Amino acid sequence: MTTTNEQAVGKGQAEVQAIASAEAFVKVPLTYKGKVRELYDLGEQYLIVVTDRISAFDYVLDPAVPEKGNVLNQLSKFWFEKTRSILPNHMIHCDVDKLGEVLAEAEPLKKRTMLTKKAQRIDIECVVRGYITGGGWRQYEKTQAVNGIALPAGLRKNERLPEPIFTPAAKNDVGHDEDIPFATMQEMIGEELALKLREKSLELYEFARLYCEERGIILADCKFEFGLIDGELILIDEIFTPDCSRFWAKENYALDVEIDSMDKEPVRTYLAQSDWDKNSKPDPLPNHVVEETTKRYVDILNRLTH
Repeated sequence: MTTTNEQAVGKGQAEVQAIASAEAFVKVPLTYKGKVRELYDLGEQYLIVVTDRISAFDYVLDPAVPEKGNVLNQLSKFWFEKTRSILPNHMIHCDVDKLGEVLAEAEPLKKRTMLTKKAQRIDIECVVRGYITGGGWRQYEKTQAVNGIALPAGLRKNERLPEPIFTPAAKNDVGHDEDIPFATMQEMIGEELALKLREKSLELYEFARLYCEERGIILADCKFEFGLIDGELILIDEIFTPDCSRFWAKENYALDVEIDSMDKEPVRTYLAQSDWDKNSKPDPLPNHVVEETTKRYVDILNRLTH
């Protein structure tokens, strides 16, 4: 059953509809439903609709967050266009007016839809870390290394690394992805392809890092997914969004602390401070948490694209 919810985003602002599912607006069958994205099979292409669903700690939460899907899709479109010279991608267009009879109703999906090429997914999540934080920091504290890459002694939490590092993970459709050494990645997909993925991931990160820096934003780390079409390597899924990248506002940067990232941090903070037992789906998020999360997503879109 298709569900939607409506939230008033910000005092005095117009009411905005949050799309928790797009099935009622699309005439073709749903092929795959992820935590956020829905995939519809159009034969030679896929139609990807980015919903406003939000997840944290492996649970999809209620209610959906207005504008979140729009932001994710618009940012991916923006970055796919900017990085074509580095590597082709799966995007064909994001124009609902070109989809004709595929959609029962186009307006609700106007900013959240992408028509893409079909590619054979490479089952490796390609992670680049420019700063030592998050899961990378937890590894470093124990082993002085991340994914088997030895790092200098004495690094502090959130410190910029001497050079960005490539730390892949094996993709699991169920449960968490598994961090692996680069040598394991080479065994899984072959040396030539592994080297190419590492090279392009680092090049993409450096391009975006410099762009973000000019706009007062630190790109701490990010992840990519790649695919193959007739043997040609392309970018797929999403790129440099708050759901696949860790953005910090420069004014919030500090060492040895938890930096408030420019994403769904209000949701994580609320859940961490609540009496939620972490073993069942949390109760619905309060309106103020939903509204603050919407503002975070809209803010990063505006700062990066204007």
